[in-house]
Amino acid sequence: MANGDRRNQRELPIGRRVAQWRVRRHMTQQMLADRLGKSKSWVDKVERGVRTLDRVSVLHELAEVLRIAPAALLDPAARPAVGVAAVDGIEGVRAALAVPDLARNGRPVVSTQARARQLEHAWLTYQHAGYPQLLRLLPGLLTTTDPGQDDGTGLLVQVYRLTAQVLVKLGEAELGWLAADRAVTTAAGDPLLAAAGTVPLAQALRALDRPRLAHAAALAAARCVAPEVPAPSPARSSQARSLYGTLLVEAALAAADRPDRAGAADLLHRAAGAAEVTGDGRDHGWTGFGPAAVDLARATAAALLGDTDDALDRYERASARDGWRRLPAEHRAAYLLDVARGCLRTGDLLAAGRLLLDAERTAPTEIRTRPVARDLVTDLVRAGSASTALIRLAADLEAT
Repeated sequence: MANGDRRNQRELPIGRRVAQWRVRRHMTQQMLADRLGKSKSWVDKVERGVRTLDRVSVLHELAEVLRIAPAALLDPAARPAVGVAAVDGIEGVRAALAVPDLARNGRPVVSTQARARQLEHAWLTYQHAGYPQLLRLLPGLLTTTDPGQDDGTGLLVQVYRLTAQVLVKLGEAELGWLAADRAVTTAAGDPLLAAAGTVPLAQALRALDRPRLAHAAALAAARCVAPEVPAPSPARSSQARSLYGTLLVEAALAAADRPDRAGAADLLHRAAGAAEVTGDGRDHGWTGFGPAAVDLARATAAALLGDTDDALDRYERASARDGWRRLPAEHRAAYLLDVARGCLRTGDLLAAGRLLLDAERTAPTEIRTRPVARDLVTDLVRAGSASTALIRLAADLEAT
């Protein structure tokens, strides 16, 4: 963040900072009020500066619910202390990202073939939502992948990309942004590698409530990779098409966040065209892209736009098709969570609870380690209409 931006942030009233963090955590005023045991009117007055936060205990309670350090409300330059107790290893990844070049010095040389096998194992771990295990693998991959070796640059870009994607999932979007930026920088002008790095960059920007930037970044990368789609190499062409479609999906979800209904629909229509050629179950470039992924993105966009009936209908139809079962477990569970959050925002608590339990059955770690999932469980239980299964899940999460 530039010095001028930091000065502007410091000049913001504390209520505005509360509002910014609430939006970043994808909470409505009512959701924040419920967690605090306050009224929506109380939250609204705090955010507008009508009511002052003059009690330290209330400040600490707000910070705990927003998953930040209390200092972040008083001084936005302070790094937020966000984390989930169930996931260890983020600090190791942070340390590996802090000194990437220096950390590689003195490490044993690993052949690119061996490193490629390790990276493939790491991606499979991610796709099965094995985030704690993945966090233990990433520091070694980050500090020993040598871009100077044959194919080393491509491997390092994928390591940064994978690191960014898991960090965004685990509530560390700022750190994920850094890793994604490293991926794009390391790509050194290769459009396919840059496109791969831009996928988590757009995800990080969306998580940080910067949908316009996410939309612009994803579209720019999609335009750069589009000429690669008819590439002479069939493998490169397939990867380019999958990355192109994935970037269109990311841009569409950013458009829905803004919200831009027509823009999201147009981008998803274009993504669907690429998906028809790609087909389901091939997973070119570790994207999971295909018709099923586009169907789920349409459901998510509908949920983001408040059209929960349409979102649920699209999800039901998508999950009944063969392509659904070919998607990675992480991919399916993540989309289920997105639709569930949309249902919660519009007050369809029963649908939100059902989708959340579906996600837990699909990929338990997705629910048990992601802050957004744990928050969703808490909100549904506090709303008072949770099923026995959901209450049991909440109790399990409380114990971890």
